[in-house]
Amino acid sequence: MARKLDISQAGPQTLAIHAGEAPDPATGASSPNIVMSSTFVTEKPEGFSAYEITEESPYIYTRWANPTVRQLERKVAAMEGAEAASAFASGMAAASAILFAELSAGDHVIVSDVAYAGIAELARDTLPRLGVKVSKVDTSDLAALATAMRPETRLVFIDTPCNPLLRLTDIAAAAEIAHSAGARLAVDSTFASPMGCRPLALGADYVMHSATKYIGGHGDAVGGIVCGAAALIRPLISEAIVHYGGVLSPFNAWLIARGAATLPLRMKAHEATALAVARWLDSDPRVARVNYPGLQSHPQHELARRQMTNFSGMMSFQLKGSEADGQAAAERMGKELGILHYAVSLGHHRSLICWMPTEAMVANSFNLEGAQAAAYRDWAGPGIFRLSIGLEDAEDLIRDLDAVL
Repeated sequence: MARKLDISQAGPQTLAIHAGEAPDPATGASSPNIVMSSTFVTEKPEGFSAYEITEESPYIYTRWANPTVRQLERKVAAMEGAEAASAFASGMAAASAILFAELSAGDHVIVSDVAYAGIAELARDTLPRLGVKVSKVDTSDLAALATAMRPETRLVFIDTPCNPLLRLTDIAAAAEIAHSAGARLAVDSTFASPMGCRPLALGADYVMHSATKYIGGHGDAVGGIVCGAAALIRPLISEAIVHYGGVLSPFNAWLIARGAATLPLRMKAHEATALAVARWLDSDPRVARVNYPGLQSHPQHELARRQMTNFSGMMSFQLKGSEADGQAAAERMGKELGILHYAVSLGHHRSLICWMPTEAMVANSFNLEGAQAAAYRDWAGPGIFRLSIGLEDAEDLIRDLDAVL
């Protein structure tokens, strides 16, 4: 019998490999098994209600709980320093779980005015239809965040670094503002990964990830995860998993957990290569602006140094010229890039780039007006390229970009 593993004081690389896992007691298999069964044999009758499920309940039905999915949940919870975690079929399912579990008709929620497009559109179109009042706020402006709080505010949902501007929000300060008004703080930390930021340690109540991105890391599995106190995660499982049905496939959970095992090593490589590429872009006369928290030229570099332990592989940059010039560069990229892939998504071992024209983003994805639209244009100009740096050699990526800019 293998000695019981104590990783309570383990470092991040040990946690990433061993948390949530143990050798199979029946076969001694070192690698985790994939339990694909939809149902499980039990020794005695069990209840049929989601409200009867506890952490100690036997496995009954995979929509309720699954051994492979639970391994992933425990692994990511350990990496985030959380009591518990719940995995979902996608990052959007994870974000929706927080929003729908926390909010009811008559409640008020504050959402970052620049966030992942799916979250921005859900907040704009779906939540108001359900009677939830929504305020879009530039949460990097703490005075604006404090002013937006209301007596009925139940949740503040921030995205830092935000997608696609790489603008940061001070998590500790945002948590203080939210809690002083009786609201909770949720942080989409997908761009940072658990190796880049620990929002719960800074006062957040929830931290969520699209596990499709850095946690999985290989572009071959879709999933999402939410971490937090057990008292908050338990209702997510009973409501969002059991009732809404956004269950993660055990096979995807196994793939994502396999990717998570190398997350600390991958994030070091992502950061090192991203910094080299960002510095090259920053010095190139064809480039108007580079948004990367690891650059001293980033307007929030000092905040990034305070709350991030890894600057990640995400950046955006603006070329000199008009939107038409950016569109032409994007078309060249689609045809001529050799190593970088012109594709959406991010956080994979392959480098990915895509063009985001400003007026389309302002009007459609974010629906910004007035000062908020002006602030977005100030960061993005006529349009930006979102660049997710993979694990290739920096020199090869620079040579590839140089040929198409």
